[in-house]
Amino acid sequence: MYSINKTDKSRRPPLTSVRLLDQVRERLRYMHYSLRTEKTYVFWIRWFIRWNGLRHPRDLGGKEVEAFLSMLANVRQVSPSTHRQALSALLFLYKVVLDIELPWMEQIGRPKPIKRIPVVLTTDEVTQILRSMNGVTGVLARLIYGTGMRLREALALRVKDVDFGRDIIIVREGKGGKDLVVMLPGSIKSALREQIAYSRALWDADRLADLPGVELPFALASKYPRAGQSWPWQWVFPSPTLSIDPRSGIRRRHYLFPERLQRAVKAAARLVGIPKHVTVHTFRHSFATHVLQRGTDIRTVQELLGHSDVSTTMIYTHVLKLAAGSTPSPLDALVLGV
Repeated sequence: MYSINKTDKSRRPPLTSVRLLDQVRERLRYMHYSLRTEKTYVFWIRWFIRWNGLRHPRDLGGKEVEAFLSMLANVRQVSPSTHRQALSALLFLYKVVLDIELPWMEQIGRPKPIKRIPVVLTTDEVTQILRSMNGVTGVLARLIYGTGMRLREALALRVKDVDFGRDIIIVREGKGGKDLVVMLPGSIKSALREQIAYSRALWDADRLADLPGVELPFALASKYPRAGQSWPWQWVFPSPTLSIDPRSGIRRRHYLFPERLQRAVKAAARLVGIPKHVTVHTFRHSFATHVLQRGTDIRTVQELLGHSDVSTTMIYTHVLKLAAGSTPSPLDALVLGV
């Protein structure tokens, strides 16, 4: 759920945009929300306005919000997490953009999230998939399984954050804006050095072409104008093509598109005949389960995954119990004829 603890309401600058959706973007960027969150919130707010006949949200209230959310749950049959996402977007609109605090906001029902056991691969299944992948997607898949990083954390790695000397990788601005340190698997060092050499070649070409530097977080581009063009800030996994930055409109080199790895992982799982629902995030779940299986304590795994609460990490202990088959079935105690 959205919480207004990122910045004091009284310290927020006045809005400069006229159009409502531009005001939403302005507030989200001021509070350093990710581009993915910005797109998601704008999507839900636009849908809410259109569903109410293009009436301004100031003229709407709890009745209309609950009707919209009810439509999502009962007609569209969205999941509880999607339902909460839409509610968070609308609360952001009213509380932060329109600066409206009304009693009905706290009375809106929130569906309980469904806790599901994550899909986890066996070590043999991971081996089969990784062996069938090559190139940059193969390196990325190995890195994510070997470190437990999220997809976008791996894609957004900078050259300066890979420390071969200490065998660590520093993940900057992960989920929740947190930095964390993960191990650098020895078996991937050679491939990662080759990937960085490829990145260096692209960086050299970009400098010769006098292209704008890579995107920098927050206000660093203003504080250090040329940092985006420096080698340490270059992406480890840069895109082979240039693209338009959706926020600044600048044509520059971004990191690889997430869909490229997602498609490659699904294709590899189909190729080797694994019937499970395998995604890139499955490697993260498998990493957590396998390091616990090898005797790593739960607190260390929590830190490696960047979880704020150990209860989030505890889900993998349940997976371990299922995988180990620690409780025998009563069927096995029976003597039945064939």
